[in-house]
Amino acid sequence: MSFNNIIGNNNVKKILTKSLNNNTVLHSYMFIGQQGIGKSLLAKQFAKMILCQNYDLEECNNCKSCVEFDGGNNPDFIYIEPDGKVIKIEQIREMQNKVVEKPVNSGKKVYIINDADLMTKEAQNCLLKTLEEPPEYIVIILIVSNENRVLTTIKSRCMKIHFEKIKDEEIERFLTENCNVQNVSANILKMCDGSIGRCFDIQDKLEDYKTIELIFSNINESLTKFVNSAEILYKNKENINDYLDYINVILYNYANENKNYNYKYFNSIKIVEKTKQRLLSNSNYDMCIDYLLFNIWEEINEKNSRC
Repeated sequence: MSFNNIIGNNNVKKILTKSLNNNTVLHSYMFIGQQGIGKSLLAKQFAKMILCQNYDLEECNNCKSCVEFDGGNNPDFIYIEPDGKVIKIEQIREMQNKVVEKPVNSGKKVYIINDADLMTKEAQNCLLKTLEEPPEYIVIILIVSNENRVLTTIKSRCMKIHFEKIKDEEIERFLTENCNVQNVSANILKMCDGSIGRCFDIQDKLEDYKTIELIFSNINESLTKFVNSAEILYKNKENINDYLDYINVILYNYANENKNYNYKYFNSIKIVEKTKQRLLSNSNYDMCIDYLLFNIWEEINEKNSRC
């Protein structure tokens, strides 16, 4: 039983493994990092290892605690997620009612609060009471993407562990081995942004992204040809935000490749962002795409020739 099957963040794995081996597991942790880099996955594996009745063995997965954990019905483990857009005080109070109950299988009980930065202030103040005087058998793991949303009094009572983005070569290997994606482009890696979670979204839209790359590789063609090639943007309204993000990635990489003219690519990124604003204001969809394509084409071609 180990973290070997989880990609990236080897330093975090070493810290948590050492605390288990030395029997120095703390009462409260805060896992901090962007979405999709394995915080929740690592937290669950850590919880399983804490609760394992045979942790001194190299591999277990057979004790009562591990079997129930894998089956999603371990009484010593609770996983809390937002109810809608926030974590409410009622959810924390329900957790506190369980906290006073002693462990059933193991010497510990583990509570993971996912997206803990979405707790209301009332919920955070309620949680603070448990963090100040936790029972000796309790381990609480808060998973956050934005620690600035968490009360200082809560942060001061947790061991903060910062997660890093997963390296591009690890992302590329994951896409190749698990998503059957070959010849991963620099644009795809940039779109993943060090997040395994984003890999699965990208896998579903990979052919679309390749089409968008092709569209913008021909941006120096005539305006009519450029616009006519962009049919995918007009016909996929439900995915347009992802497509616009990918266009920004393409433009950003073009800017780095063509430093003498990078201003026109950065200006084009501003056009993409303005298109997002227009879409949010419920402007006519097709006109928004027209605005995007016409203005980017003009920025890349017309304005540069005038200069």
